[in-house]
Amino acid sequence: MASHDDQGDRAEEAKDQNEEKTGHMMDTTKQKAQEAEDRTKESTKQTGSAAKEKGYEAAEATKEKASEMMEASKEAAQAGKEKTSGVLQKTGEQVKSMAESLKQSIGMGGDGGV
Repeated sequence: MASHDDQGDRAEEAKDQNEEKTGHMMDTTKQKAQEAEDRTKESTKQTGSAAKEKGYEAAEATKEKASEMMEASKEAAQAGKEKTSGVLQKTGEQVKSMAESLKQSIGMGGDGGV
């Protein structure tokens, strides 16, 4: 029975670690996008209208890349949640099965219901 608790604890820990990594990735991505945008703005001030247009395009490309990375992080977090959910459901089913077997072995399982 303790191994089921351990399995649930490991699944919860994996979920927490995944969420922490996702949050860190999102923060890093936002920070890098902001830094790129700041550099682009500074460069634009110095180089005139042609550079201004290129800087805007670079900032937009950076924002798009950041958005893609955040979406990938969200998908990874969702996959982790689904995996954790599956592990917890399986553990619950195993506990239920063990309880039913125990009831039957000690003579309490008359109608088959738990």
